[in-house]
Amino acid sequence: MAALFSVAAACSLTTCTPSVTALEKVRMTGVLRVATVNSPTSYFVGPDGATGFDYDLASGFAKQLGVELQIEVVASAPDALELARQGKVDMAAAGLAVTPQRETMVSFSPPVRSVVPQLVYRMGQKRPKSWEELDGGRLAVPSRSAQTELLAAQRLQYSGLQWEEVEEGDAEDLLEQVADGNLDYTLVNSDLVSINQRYYPKLRVAFAGAESQPLAWAFPKSHDNSLTQAAADYITGAGKLELARLQDRHFGHIEAVDHIGAVALATHMQTRLPAYRKSFEAAARKSKLDWRLLAAIAYQESHWDSAAVSPTGVRGIMQLTMQTALHLKVDDREDPLQSISGGARYIRGILNDLPEDIGEPDRTWLALSAYNMGTAHLNDARKLTQKLGGDPNRWLDVRNNLPLLTQPRWYRQTEHGYARGRQAMEFVSNVRTYYDMLVWLSESTSPPLQSVQADSTLLDEQTIPAGGAVAAEVAIPDPSEVLRIRAPIL
Repeated sequence: MAALFSVAAACSLTTCTPSVTALEKVRMTGVLRVATVNSPTSYFVGPDGATGFDYDLASGFAKQLGVELQIEVVASAPDALELARQGKVDMAAAGLAVTPQRETMVSFSPPVRSVVPQLVYRMGQKRPKSWEELDGGRLAVPSRSAQTELLAAQRLQYSGLQWEEVEEGDAEDLLEQVADGNLDYTLVNSDLVSINQRYYPKLRVAFAGAESQPLAWAFPKSHDNSLTQAAADYITGAGKLELARLQDRHFGHIEAVDHIGAVALATHMQTRLPAYRKSFEAAARKSKLDWRLLAAIAYQESHWDSAAVSPTGVRGIMQLTMQTALHLKVDDREDPLQSISGGARYIRGILNDLPEDIGEPDRTWLALSAYNMGTAHLNDARKLTQKLGGDPNRWLDVRNNLPLLTQPRWYRQTEHGYARGRQAMEFVSNVRTYYDMLVWLSESTSPPLQSVQADSTLLDEQTIPAGGAVAAEVAIPDPSEVLRIRAPIL
């Protein structure tokens, strides 16, 4: 008996008691601690609360584990990586590129998405086509970033390659410096480049700094890989389809509007929107909508021109058809107050009529497609989507099948026949982009954009027609003055 007691006592002082695995610890505490960064590609607080690609994916993982998600926001992706390395968080989800050096520090999940590092310069400057052509121009990247590893590898081939590593400021700060002409080059992931080109229209991509790089979650490096394996199972189980849906939700529309369209919107916010903003706000309150969504629809439809008339005869700031106007009891489609009120009631009616089990943001994107091509054609597209094995409640699935409504083989199988499905796709993408920009511009703490002088050659409606932007390299007002803002609400 004494011997048994001695063994028990010894076990209590050593490692006889079975250790708790990382996965068990998370489940016992009921919390998944995740380090991330404030970024349009990872985590931010939008109009409807916390969101972001990494945040949404991590939320799904926490839900599968049956625990709460606890976010710890740090200054940079390397800081998030370091917290994971030290075991101060359970994992880091901050758009972390998988690199050889980082793989010695942490364990990575399977890739959640991929990006291409791109060398960025300012329009008007000579475009370098390779590292050799930087000609001593000032190149800067965030310190401890994946870009520093990439540049170090490139210097083995190009011995003259020089760069600065910036301690203070992130990739978006450096993009702003390039846009302002205070920095010659920076190396940034393609997703951030695409997002910020809408806000700094003079940013240009010189060349790809490397091939596509995987981004993944990081975990403490340990013999206990239980949590890492659970994340791998979740990511693999989510499958390509769910990852594609998240990719579309956060990045599917970021290239919808070119740099000229971005400048035009910023200018029209000063010259045209003030006359209608109160009307948008009043209509939105009555319809329980975000006024900026209504304004984004109106901008896509008419560029906030109350006298706009399309080739098909739709009129006014919200481009209502005669039939829709009669249904909404809008007497004068060119009266902006009536048009905005009618458009708000119309989109609210579409939203209300959609099946209750369609969640956001898919509900809004599907409703926007119906605003453009009609609810009947949307229903046809949803039925086709289900018939082809997709989810009729998911915008990505339905969007991918909208072009079928232009093909006889498919639209003959529908109740309502041919529809301009591709146009509806573009409509939704543009409205999503305009909405993002309006949210940011209306909430930006930047100085008022009073220095912009409207360029009639740029903003002529014949140059940039309502409903679309023109991709052209023309003389434009200095975008560093037009759009001195940061990355958007996605």
